[in-house]
Amino acid sequence: MLKVLVAALVGTVVGVAVMVTVIAIAGTDTEGSTSVGLGSLPLSTQSPTSTPAPSTGGSSGPSSTPSSTPSSGGSGDVAAGKTVFEANCASCHSAEAGTPSPLPAAPNLAELAPTLDTQTILDQIKNGGGPMPAGLVSGADADNVTAYILSLGQ
Repeated sequence: MLKVLVAALVGTVVGVAVMVTVIAIAGTDTEGSTSVGLGSLPLSTQSPTSTPAPSTGGSSGPSSTPSSTPSSGGSGDVAAGKTVFEANCASCHSAEAGTPSPLPAAPNLAELAPTLDTQTILDQIKNGGGPMPAGLVSGADADNVTAYILSLGQ
């Protein structure tokens, strides 16, 4: 059990170190990007040269819930999402109301959850934004993390 915990801690530290290194090497070039703010959760998207950005509605994601209505996550497994969250997200985001996030720029997701919906979370996971890299999890893991985050607001 101790070996597993140590391995998880080392993996988290290495992941954060790699993320910081990539940001330091690649820089934060924002030319050609736009930002849409959702409180303290920025969503950044790369703007095509002359084509308008596609709509995020419709069947592009696993849920067709309108972005103005918070949802319960539908297709994700909350327990599995908590495990994935702890392995991939908890090094930056707090999931406990009243507790600051380990990374000051990362919002406390327990406090933000009541204002979120499935598509907004999936878009943030897919596209990243601010210091958050894109695509930290995908597929069923993204659906599960989304269900877990939404459960924090209930």
